[in-house]
Amino acid sequence: MSLRESVQNTSMAKEPKFRWRGTDVSRIEGFSDNVFGFALTLLVVSLEVPRTFNDLQSTVAGSIGFACAFALLFIFWHEHYKFFRRYGLENNTVLWLNAALLFVILYFVYPLKFLFFYLVKVMNGGARTVLMPDGSVVAAIENHQWPSLMIMYGAAFITIYIIFSLMYIHAYRKRNELELTPFEVILTRASIIGCLTNCFIGLVSIGWVSFGGPGYAWLSGITYAVIGPVQTVIGVMAHRQAAKLPANP
Repeated sequence: MSLRESVQNTSMAKEPKFRWRGTDVSRIEGFSDNVFGFALTLLVVSLEVPRTFNDLQSTVAGSIGFACAFALLFIFWHEHYKFFRRYGLENNTVLWLNAALLFVILYFVYPLKFLFFYLVKVMNGGARTVLMPDGSVVAAIENHQWPSLMIMYGAAFITIYIIFSLMYIHAYRKRNELELTPFEVILTRASIIGCLTNCFIGLVSIGWVSFGGPGYAWLSGITYAVIGPVQTVIGVMAHRQAAKLPANP
């Protein structure tokens, strides 16, 4: 049984009043799951079996960074899973948008891994330097390189949600063909707004370091913390709007 089939049998699959049109795992989804799995592999591929207790402590501390990166990849995967369960679309438009999404996901892994693993290492009192193969010790990242890192991270984040928004817009345009109910139309529009809002937040993050320089890198990162509250507000507003619909539209 695949991960999608397992999730489908849990409470995560329950979305009241939204008929899920994708029931079986398609070839697109199966291929996508393999790519997501490969992305997770890239997060841990450089980890070695600890040889000393100090190495073990370092590995355990690093697992926090892995957990953060894993959580973000899971959010992307669940958004992908939800789209295909809701609409069951498998046409050429979805095929190419999905291919672009997977490409960006794989690109996103390394900036994601570097950022989270470095931040967790520093917060745990670890060194800000790395030992190179030739024996030299260099800074893991120079102060002037922070804007480039945050721009790289933000660009991938924005692109991912642009693609998700295009997928939802495509589903919205096919609302009559899919026979979406008024409630489903409202949630689809909310998904589009949610994805575009994440893109805007990513742009704000990039803006801090683009115009403020390295000194604003911390603010660039903290900007992403508003995503949770903002998405909650969007969801609440959508359900309030849906609650005003007639009982039998």
